[in-house]
Amino acid sequence: MSSLIMGIVIVLVGCAVAADRESAVTQGAKVFTAQGCNGCHMVGKTGTPIATDLTRIGAKYSEKQLRLWLADPRSQKPTAHMPRLALTSAEIDSLAAYLASLR
Repeated sequence: MSSLIMGIVIVLVGCAVAADRESAVTQGAKVFTAQGCNGCHMVGKTGTPIATDLTRIGAKYSEKQLRLWLADPRSQKPTAHMPRLALTSAEIDSLAAYLASLR
């Protein structure tokens, strides 16, 4: 009986983690739009092709790498043209989750 309860707990925790992840991705998409990222970047057929196309950026970089980039692009690449954005830690986390989901 205890293994059944443990199994149910594991499933419920997994569902909660998946819901949190989905929420972070959704929030990150909102930050992307609110910050005007599509003024320079393309995602799919939306945006402006001035800077890197981000349509599949999550296939190339991990969420952790994207978080570091968003926090301070020039610390990751001194010649980066992307400015350091005034983002909160929560915005950086959700935006990194969104970008990492783009595959």
